[in-house]
Amino acid sequence: MAGLTMLGRFRSGQLAAIAELRWRMFLNSLRTPREQMELLSRMLLGLALIIGGLGGAVGLGAGAYFMISAGQPKFLAAFFWFIFIFWQAFPILATAFGTGSDSSDLLRFPLSYRAYFLVRIGYGAFDPATAVGGLWAFGILLGVTCTKPALFPWVLLVILIFCAFNLLFMQVVFSWLERWLAQRRTREIMGILFLLLILSMQLIGPIVQRFEKGTRHEMSGFVSVVVGVQAVLPPGLAADAIAESIYPRVGAALSSLALLFVYGLAVGYFLHVRLQAQYRGENLSEAVAASALPRDPPLRLGWDLPGIAPPLAAVFEKEVRYILRSGPMLLNLIMPVFVLLIFRFGAATPGQHAGGFLSRAPDMAFPAMAAYTLLMLTNLVCNSFGGDGGGMQFYFASPVNFRQIVLAKNLTHAGILALEVLLAWIVVGYFYGRPGLEIALASLAGLLFAAPLTLTAGNLLSIYWPKKIDFSSFRGQRPSQTSALIIIMLQLFVIGIAVSVFLLARQHASLWIATLVLLALAGVSILIYKLILDRIDRLVRRQQEALLAELCRA
Repeated sequence: MAGLTMLGRFRSGQLAAIAELRWRMFLNSLRTPREQMELLSRMLLGLALIIGGLGGAVGLGAGAYFMISAGQPKFLAAFFWFIFIFWQAFPILATAFGTGSDSSDLLRFPLSYRAYFLVRIGYGAFDPATAVGGLWAFGILLGVTCTKPALFPWVLLVILIFCAFNLLFMQVVFSWLERWLAQRRTREIMGILFLLLILSMQLIGPIVQRFEKGTRHEMSGFVSVVVGVQAVLPPGLAADAIAESIYPRVGAALSSLALLFVYGLAVGYFLHVRLQAQYRGENLSEAVAASALPRDPPLRLGWDLPGIAPPLAAVFEKEVRYILRSGPMLLNLIMPVFVLLIFRFGAATPGQHAGGFLSRAPDMAFPAMAAYTLLMLTNLVCNSFGGDGGGMQFYFASPVNFRQIVLAKNLTHAGILALEVLLAWIVVGYFYGRPGLEIALASLAGLLFAAPLTLTAGNLLSIYWPKKIDFSSFRGQRPSQTSALIIIMLQLFVIGIAVSVFLLARQHASLWIATLVLLALAGVSILIYKLILDRIDRLVRRQQEALLAELCRA
């Protein structure tokens, strides 16, 4: 008994030490202005999440109250499915809001497995998705118990098991995704699957429209299949456990709760398998074993781009190769054209054409897509040194100034933007008619005004708020939160100015006015870009220590 007591104290002491360590690291990080701005951006995002969580809790609670009052408790399944989908999808689709802490770093210390497991669960418990999902589930609890106060203990038990399942399932998803992304082959497969998943989500509208046009028999058959399948899955089981307790059918309610508990145990077991493999020192290195007879690899020459200096061409080639190996970046390249197709063939309301606003105003399709392509460059532009990681130190050792390095990166970004605009012009011309000369020139003038300002802001943010990009970790693909907020606000401001100029020109029935005004603004933005670019070496040298500390960290 004494041994068990000492063991329990040892584990609690480890958890307390980890908590104190995280707190000390947080306090020490606030000593720099960069981290203070990061804290401010996190507070703003946290405030938005709290407002969304409280608003959703009120809405779901009111919905649960009316469903129970109307004698339709089965419809609670829709609320539980909404919580489940948000809880699992939000951390994946918006990883910039997720926690950046990696619990595997603790394995270098003499940490017990149970303590490591609890730490991993603790990290997930403080995830924003957990906080918002928990608030929404608590709203359902209040809504049901306001109608049936006697069911409070039972509903509380169901909600707690459902929340525990979501927490464990979220950790399982991330742990296995990180396992697959740790190797290049599985990373490429997962990137393709994730790309197809994101693109297929855009087809929900046309699919729903297809079923709405079907016969009543087809619709009823489809609905019955969906209802039957969801009833045996965790969100449906949680709703059924509450609904059956209202009638009351104790046996059915207990069986639904027991099956939900079994789901939780199964998910916990899969998480245990992954974490135990990490704890035992799983190494997924892609390094190739040394050959007994090493051979000199054939010399491969770099790209020879006409009119571009060799240092710029080398950096340009490196940036292109990085982008081609990054699934999220390739997704950004495809999304503008795919979104245009969705607008063209998306679901339409009765009496309207598919495509909505763009079908009614086809002359605005090309300017809208040009602005959208600029927004898609946000993640790439505002963290241009993120993919270099530890290679950043070679830039400082090379006989090349940073003006050339940054200029080459900006040429890559400008090339991507030009390619995207060309594809948008081709697709718009095919589906909505070729844009007129006036609208095309005005759109290009708007890009000439917006792109230099975006690149200038991106260069500054890449220097002052860098963030290392880890291609083998699912949570390491996003830039700094402060950088993302600043550049999105800048882009919205710039696009707002361009839209105002377009509206002013349309009122005077001449888009040539917009072209002239935007070209004048473009001259100012290009001058600002050149002034900052000429001072980029001085800025980088001033931030050298902070850059290397952030990008070269293990």
